[in-house]
Amino acid sequence: MGDLTKCRNLSLQDGGEAHSILVVGEVLWDLFEHSTALGGAPLNFAAHAKRLGFDPLLISAVGADSLGYTAREEIAGLGLDTSFLQTTSRFPTGTARVEPGPGDRTRFVIERPAAYDAICLRDEQIAQITHRAPAFFYYGTLFSSTPQGRAVVERLLDALPAATRFYDLNLRPGNYSVQLVIEMLERADLVKLNEEELAKVHKFTRLPSEIEAFCREGSKRYGWKAVCVTLGPRGCAMLRGDEYVEAAGRPVEVADPVGAGDAFAAAFLHGLLSQWPVAKIADFANRIGALVASRHGAIPAWTMTELVGS
Repeated sequence: MGDLTKCRNLSLQDGGEAHSILVVGEVLWDLFEHSTALGGAPLNFAAHAKRLGFDPLLISAVGADSLGYTAREEIAGLGLDTSFLQTTSRFPTGTARVEPGPGDRTRFVIERPAAYDAICLRDEQIAQITHRAPAFFYYGTLFSSTPQGRAVVERLLDALPAATRFYDLNLRPGNYSVQLVIEMLERADLVKLNEEELAKVHKFTRLPSEIEAFCREGSKRYGWKAVCVTLGPRGCAMLRGDEYVEAAGRPVEVADPVGAGDAFAAAFLHGLLSQWPVAKIADFANRIGALVASRHGAIPAWTMTELVGS
């Protein structure tokens, strides 16, 4: 299993080189009541990580349709490498109807199968990925919930034994199984989940329901190097090693919460790699999550200057 210690003496500025992250999963369009925006947790994470100085390699697929062509253009416009963004005629470009709920609760009605369900990696592509030797591998549950998606993720996990593995749960109703979640947790080095997902994992695994105890026991049982639980407007709880903190959220007027957790995840990784104290990581991640939530769309424009001044 990847060990975060191999990156602890590095920072994003060392040698002027960005640290590489392999990101696999869904690209889709979020369908709001009066608008449409490009999204999908892996894409959102990759875009925000790019702004934080990482070098993401996104593996996904779009359909051979107008939504797919537009998505490809927008993804390239975000500065992301599109060399592993496949186009398929098997399924249409992914979509998810966004239904806002009370507080930060949002429901997603996801159309499956979608283009990203057709991702297939040839042996020569696996060789190209392993040659790049990404420092981190980010994966989630939605893409992994089909047999083909699961096989792709498992193949990449096996091909990249030295990469630090970041599992961001993002559980969507009807798109996960108990066994899948447990096995993904077992293979992770870094874990991010929200409070509602913690309650589900508690039922799946019998880990404690109290947040700090959950983080500590989960790390002990599965070998996690760091874990974070987002708490919506209340902020987050975070454990790295033996250091645990709870950090209050940043009050903002929420435009829509979609993508805020993905930006938070990128900031979480940035802080870990920068070797910041856990309290600083938690505060920074809260700030970037709040900033994204205050703007429409999962990948709104923002700058580091805004974060520093927030």
